[in-house]
Amino acid sequence: MTELRFKDVIKKYGKTEVIHGINLDIKDKEFLVLVGPSGCGKSTLLRMVAGLEEISSGTISIDDKIVNDIAPKDRGLAMVFQNYALYPHMNVFNNMSFGLKLSKTPKPEIKQRVEEVAVILGIEDLLTRKPHELSGGQRQRVAMGRAMVRKPSIFLFDEPLSNLDAKLRIQMRAEIKMLHQRVNSTIIYVTHDQIEAMTLADRIVVLKDGYIEQVGSPLELFSNPVNTFVAGFIGTPPMNLVECTINKKPDNTFIQFKTELKIPVPDKQGKDLVHDQKVILGLRAEDLTPVNSSTSLPKDWIFSGSVMVVEPLGNETHLHMDIMGVRMMSKSEGRQILKPNETIKIGMNLNEMHLFDAKTTRVVY
Repeated sequence: MTELRFKDVIKKYGKTEVIHGINLDIKDKEFLVLVGPSGCGKSTLLRMVAGLEEISSGTISIDDKIVNDIAPKDRGLAMVFQNYALYPHMNVFNNMSFGLKLSKTPKPEIKQRVEEVAVILGIEDLLTRKPHELSGGQRQRVAMGRAMVRKPSIFLFDEPLSNLDAKLRIQMRAEIKMLHQRVNSTIIYVTHDQIEAMTLADRIVVLKDGYIEQVGSPLELFSNPVNTFVAGFIGTPPMNLVECTINKKPDNTFIQFKTELKIPVPDKQGKDLVHDQKVILGLRAEDLTPVNSSTSLPKDWIFSGSVMVVEPLGNETHLHMDIMGVRMMSKSEGRQILKPNETIKIGMNLNEMHLFDAKTTRVVY
């Protein structure tokens, strides 16, 4: 078993604190993704695990053993970097075997490990080539292979796909997912790309400004964001977030926008909204869809809207809508032929509505 624990971890550069008391337990064989915008501290956390950054205070433990003062080479970890970090003068075989040679692994075992991993990654025909003779995807496979041959207890990935084109990123995501299934090790993966996070992770840690905003499975974060930051960061396209006010009456509750638009709030047991409370409506684009007369949605969940921009994506269409003076994005499945300035009916699935307090940005409904 290989479990990793952050306890009250703080990182300072001089007097500036960039990581603020992180507490996190990572389970054995878990694929955990650290995600957030640039500068949120995700790579700094990873580098502290690897031993490449000192911890200002707190502890990092691997299997209950504190590793704060243990040298990187003795932590049983392997790291895959964003820029591959391959030695340009060495061929693929020597790049992959370099760490094993430093640890004085017998030559026959080195040869066996490198060849086995090369077959798994499909680079067995590239072992005599040098990095400049490889494509970006091939270099990334070599970097992964160099980590795999060491048979580490924990793999660390620092934005490994950010230098690849879109098509290759999709392919390499699948490769990394299959790697996790094959090696059955713990993986900590850093990215700013929420699609990578959603498709790869068992659990996601959303970071902002050195704080953990939320931890959970991809579907938990997508369906139940705790605040507007997570709501807007997780999901493509981003969740619609619009400021509004609670209009509460004895027999019903509405949210009133700055325009004439007024939307009913479905009853939810245990949710106590206050009249005139300032809130932010959160509604995903897939919960706003063009409807026809056969829709099963209640009539007061259907609104008239004007199409502003049409983004056809083949299997779905994104629509930038003006709904009674409020701009929102709608997503419809299939190929819909719609034009700017066209007026259509938009149905809102208000059972999937989120409301966040305007001051704290925390979810209240």
